[in-house]
Amino acid sequence: MSPPTQSPSSPSQVAHTSIRSFNRFELKYLLTTSQVNAFRDDLLHFVDRDAHAGPTGSYPLTSLYYDTDDHRFYWEKIDGIKIRRKLRIRSYDPAPEPATPVFVEIKQRVNSVTQKRRIVTTLADAMYLCDTGTVPQHEPRDSATYDEIAGMTLFYDLRPTVVTLYEREAYVGREADPGLRITFDSEIRYRSRNLDLTAPDPGTAAMNPSWQVMEVKVNERIPYWLTELVARHDCQLIRISKYCQCLEAAELTQRSIYFFDNKRMNPGEE
Repeated sequence: MSPPTQSPSSPSQVAHTSIRSFNRFELKYLLTTSQVNAFRDDLLHFVDRDAHAGPTGSYPLTSLYYDTDDHRFYWEKIDGIKIRRKLRIRSYDPAPEPATPVFVEIKQRVNSVTQKRRIVTTLADAMYLCDTGTVPQHEPRDSATYDEIAGMTLFYDLRPTVVTLYEREAYVGREADPGLRITFDSEIRYRSRNLDLTAPDPGTAAMNPSWQVMEVKVNERIPYWLTELVARHDCQLIRISKYCQCLEAAELTQRSIYFFDNKRMNPGEE
């Protein structure tokens, strides 16, 4: 692995770092494509498309997850540990290169609250940090997050585990609903062998392609109109982790009761 270089600081890259940490409540639903289409028609009366989605209305997300040899972070999720963390490198570029800006994120769950801490750097520096636990040059205000990432890497002896890939369609709340974010993730895939984020490998389907994962993220409360939409479209709250789903689909772990396969057609089934 090459030594670290200076982190990027172009205006477009800095714009993505304006929120470096935040707390949110997250609710997840598994919907069929037809449910998504009907739900979206009603949803557009209350929200706006994410400005980053571009002309297609969606954008790709590719994440490299780190875990221990015995998949500690996976089991903490499956066992419902109240306080848990996981580490990932996330790219929004469909064809990242070593100099491409990426996020390195610690996603932490404390009871029902999701906390996220992240830094932006090049893919080359992100890999160097997560693979070796060595902190590259960075802005002083990010020191605590860099140190936490390095500490996790070294303490748990983390290593690259699986790559997740999917398309995200995102919407944000208007002035009356600040902090509201609703996303639809489709074409959820994984790579368990080729873990190089620069590889063009599209991966293997992790679940039935007719399903999409809807996530509702709020800072404080769910708007009343949204609870009405969820009920009207019979959206069933589920417990699902795309990381765990991909790990199980790749047969890197045994399949848990939370795995959604082609035989489990009822999204609300538990």
